[in-house]
Amino acid sequence: MSEIKLLSKEVSELIAAGEVIDRPASVAKELLENAVDAGANVITIEIKNGGRTYMRVTDNGKGISMQDLPTAFLRHATSKIADKNDLEKILTLGFRGEALASVCAVSRVSVLTKRVSDDYGTHYEIEGGEEKVCEQSGCPDGTTFVIKDIFYNVPARLKFLRKDSTEGNYVAEMVTKLALSHPEISFKFIRDNKVELLSAGDGKVYSAIYSVFGREFAASLIPVNYEWKGIHITGYTVKPLESKPNRKFQNFFVNHRFIKSVACSCALEDAYRNQIMVGKFPACVLYIDIAPDTVDVNVHPTKIQVRFSNEGLMHEAVYFAIKDSLLKNDKPREMVLETRRNFTQQQLYGVQPDSGVQMKFACADEKPVQPKPQPQPTAAYVPPPQESFDTTPAAEKAQPTVKSVVESVSNAVAQKEPEPAKPQNRVTVEQFNKFVSEIPLPEEDNGGSFKYIQKQSFEKVPQQAAPVIVEEQEQKPKPVVIGELFRTFVVAQCGDDMILMDKHAAHERYIFEKIKDEKNTLDPQMLLEPVMVVLAYDEYDALAQNVDKIRTLGFEIEPDVAPTVAVKGVPIILGDQNPTEVVSELARNFIANKLDPQVEIFDDLYHSLACKAAIKAHDKSSLVELQALLEAVYDNDAIRYCPHGRPVLIKLSKRDIEKQFKRIV
Repeated sequence: MSEIKLLSKEVSELIAAGEVIDRPASVAKELLENAVDAGANVITIEIKNGGRTYMRVTDNGKGISMQDLPTAFLRHATSKIADKNDLEKILTLGFRGEALASVCAVSRVSVLTKRVSDDYGTHYEIEGGEEKVCEQSGCPDGTTFVIKDIFYNVPARLKFLRKDSTEGNYVAEMVTKLALSHPEISFKFIRDNKVELLSAGDGKVYSAIYSVFGREFAASLIPVNYEWKGIHITGYTVKPLESKPNRKFQNFFVNHRFIKSVACSCALEDAYRNQIMVGKFPACVLYIDIAPDTVDVNVHPTKIQVRFSNEGLMHEAVYFAIKDSLLKNDKPREMVLETRRNFTQQQLYGVQPDSGVQMKFACADEKPVQPKPQPQPTAAYVPPPQESFDTTPAAEKAQPTVKSVVESVSNAVAQKEPEPAKPQNRVTVEQFNKFVSEIPLPEEDNGGSFKYIQKQSFEKVPQQAAPVIVEEQEQKPKPVVIGELFRTFVVAQCGDDMILMDKHAAHERYIFEKIKDEKNTLDPQMLLEPVMVVLAYDEYDALAQNVDKIRTLGFEIEPDVAPTVAVKGVPIILGDQNPTEVVSELARNFIANKLDPQVEIFDDLYHSLACKAAIKAHDKSSLVELQALLEAVYDNDAIRYCPHGRPVLIKLSKRDIEKQFKRIV
């Protein structure tokens, strides 16, 4: 064995730097986190050649004093913690004091910094851990780091860097995570003299998501706001139909720190189970606020992976938060038709342009033709009725009553063009009496002529308190089946919405939910001889601690000599399936703290049973059957998608239909 020697400062610093800095994105992460911790609300990062040759990070934070600046580049020098108790309640992003020491060990660093209270700033340069310049300088408040020639003194690490575009993408991804975790900060990312990201910094999560992922992704999200046993979860999650082909769009932030958590990811996907297509994954931007002493963020050098004191509780919180959001906000998909299109006469009516037939129809650019105003009768004159066949007896014609005259006047007033309502000019009882008293009533005298008579005024009725009218709650409209399209899609109406329902998908999901509701009554099929299954030790412990739950799923399992269990019975629904793989998967689900520990093969079997039992497309169905199916699924929030992820219902509003026919513009 060789003689044991103490490593030199240069070698030890390079080894320590290799644990923190492995590519330009690592440098960007450390500098950006320091800028956030400094209280900056505007941060700019610029890179060239993927950050390998040039990187600049500028912020308007607190700045560093001239006396503290050289100390900041020493190992384990930090302003974030003071004693060991601070490690249990960390709320800052950087705290270990290794960032600047590791950066300066493998690059050339230049710093310009100034505090608000100082008259002058400081210019500081350090290369390979050796100080070069430390002098006063004029500069704005805040701090600017310029990093050049990363790994210039470590060629072995330099040759393992990937091409500039790839390294630049790693930096861009790091910037986007920080922009999402701190929407109150405006981030600007410049790559090779081109601005690629500029967040608003207005404190709104939706604005940050829009800046990072774009309009289409932001429009596919639904809000999340839920609290479970001291864990508060907010943010957004994606609609099931807008799921992604991979997990790269799953973003979790614990106390505003981006993390990667198996417990959170499993809970998210469990909440979407049986609602998205096979091969698709849900996306989210979730912010988890939790007590700092219940999470350990110092288990990984990059602090991306964390450890929770109660993984099961975190799984439950995320699961219930996503389920609550989907039930509240994921409504049936609405079909939106085109709102702008110039239809030709030939397209609408089949008229040839040279046929000489002129056809007019309302267009969006044309104003509707207003009818000419007709002269309205005055209150003192009742116009004679139009010539028509009248079957009223002559005796009744000869003796007009007050009621008939008042009705005639009321009709004449109703025909008058309405004017804008003026609540302050209400008609009094005296005015109404005067109006009625001046109504000319025909009365035949002995000479066969008519004369006017004066009618008595209505007596003034003392005003009484208006009776309290209890408004009945408007009943929710019920869907009504109108017909069937292609023997596949049910056409129905509900209020001002037209509904299209896929009868096979709806019936399949209905049967699937019914089977799942009866899962606790699964009957076990006892085996002639127990099947001995050898598991991993953690799987054995998981099954031994959940024997009662296993029995409700139709299994009869007894722990044997660790790590072996005896499988004495399995659910009848499994048939001839190999119990070894099923029991192992069941144990892994218990380890993952899944709320529903059923194995995935159960879902596959449920899917198969529901698909076989459901009515098929092109099957003949009566309107009574379709109406019953529609009523069963319409108000059931759990039935929005079939077990394979296809939508069950699609809505089309009356307004969109009227727009297509140019009834409204």
